Amino acid sequence: MLTFVLRRLFQAVIVMLAVAFIAFMLFQYVGDPVTNLLGQDATPAQREQLRADLGLDQPFPVQFARFVGNASRGEFGLSLRQGRSVASLIVERLPATLELSIMAAVIALAVGIPMGVYAALRRGSFTSQLMMTLSLLGVSLPTFLIGILLILIFAVTLKWLPSFGRGEVVAFGHWTTGFLTLDGWRHLILPSITLAVFQLTLIMRLVRAEMLEVLRADYIKFARARGLPNRAVYFGHALKNTMVPVITITGLQLGSLIAFAIITETVFQWPGMGLLFIQAVSFADIPVMAAYLCLIALIFVLINLVVDLLYFAVDPRLRIEKTAGAH
Repeated sequence: MLTFVLRRLFQAVIVMLAVAFIAFMLFQYVGDPVTNLLGQDATPAQREQLRADLGLDQPFPVQFARFVGNASRGEFGLSLRQGRSVASLIVERLPATLELSIMAAVIALAVGIPMGVYAALRRGSFTSQLMMTLSLLGVSLPTFLIGILLILIFAVTLKWLPSFGRGEVVAFGHWTTGFLTLDGWRHLILPSITLAVFQLTLIMRLVRAEMLEVLRADYIKFARARGLPNRAVYFGHALKNTMVPVITITGLQLGSLIAFAIITETVFQWPGMGLLFIQAVSFADIPVMAAYLCLIALIFVLINLVVDLLYFAVDPRLRIEKTAGAH
């Protein structure tokens, strides 16, 4: 187990260094930070002085090493657009994105897994066919269109829910949450459903396909031959083995929810990291873009590490293979 974890940690470090290099190259080839900070009217002496202050006159390896060192401490300089510390902007926007992503993940899991199990066990029924048809729509429709349709129906026509913003939040130091206010929950419903639809349909179809595959396995036939009731066969044996690949996909999809909440946050003007990144791209705010890229990569790496450990713990075949390989 220790060898497995150390190998995964080494891979994670390599991935983060590669992402840091890509983020660092943004500073080299996407605009000139000196021009962005001083403007076109700065004198050559002012430009050279600022270039020396920023360390841009140093060799490439030295600059990259300094960038990695600063990034490891969460320091990415100042936002060219807002003139504030990038770290403070990330800390300010991160709670909103995490709340939206966690809520979307809960909806996707709580609805997608039961629907997938039902569609597998009642294959051929009208309800099952209807679910599969709706899942095709969920996979096919773009996220921004789903968001606009929900706004049109529930915010504009029915006037039940707000169409933009995060609503009232409660602050705990630097952390803010809308989970403790009714207004925060009302603002969270539409964007979280919008973000969850694609993941929900993906999980449902995956669970259904894996469940059908498991139900054809020999050990399921043996369990039936032993006279076990359907509930024990379906939920004690089939569903347990179905969840092994689902854990892997779900973990990676959680990272996708955080990384690709950009569209949802833009449609609903949700004050998270995705909206911050869109604004940074439109202004060529390179420090914010680099910080976002490194943070998302770190989230993916951590989630992937946790998923690998869960997979290792849930699937005994991996432990057997590792033990056999050691001998």
